[in-house]
Amino acid sequence: MAPAENKKRKIAVLGSRSVGKSSLVIQFIDNQFVESYYPTIEATFTKSLKYKGSEYDCEVIDTAGQASTILYAYLHPLLTSLAQDEFSILNSKHAIGIHGYVLVYSVTSRSSFDMIRIIYDKIIGFCGVTDIPCVVVGSKVDLESSRQVSPQEGEDLARGLNAAWVETSAKTNLNVANVFELCLAEIEKRAPHTGEPPQASRCVIM
Repeated sequence: MAPAENKKRKIAVLGSRSVGKSSLVIQFIDNQFVESYYPTIEATFTKSLKYKGSEYDCEVIDTAGQASTILYAYLHPLLTSLAQDEFSILNSKHAIGIHGYVLVYSVTSRSSFDMIRIIYDKIIGFCGVTDIPCVVVGSKVDLESSRQVSPQEGEDLARGLNAAWVETSAKTNLNVANVFELCLAEIEKRAPHTGEPPQASRCVIM
């Protein structure tokens, strides 16, 4: 008998600039901390992860700098034509086929925390759904002395979004793998109990 094929899940990592999205993803994929990473290049990584006895092939999309462009384009319509071009590039590939979302803010940045609700609402609005599999992630907890967002605030926000929540440090590898395990949990608990895979997002961000 042929071995069972691993379940495939596609996860998008979104958040404001400089919150440590790429550092988080690279720590998860390669088990190393990379502080300096070219922030405007999107990258897709794949890693197998075991969850509740099943093997999953997780395709992780690090939206990097382009994701920030799409967010600020909503808030500031009078962006330069270059920014608008980047905005148009970031369309269906960040929505179609996505099973779950990791929304990252830095605990040292109040503005990045405030952006999480905006990102979430935009995904909901474009997809025409009321709920998405999602993990809210407070990054850079190793910079405790510069904290602007309390754990309680992060937990309260996630609860209001019906999302999981965790604080992490890519630098110390604190809870990094847990981020993606929690995302799988959010995806699977919304899956139909028929043995069929969960429905991937078909919405288009334009």
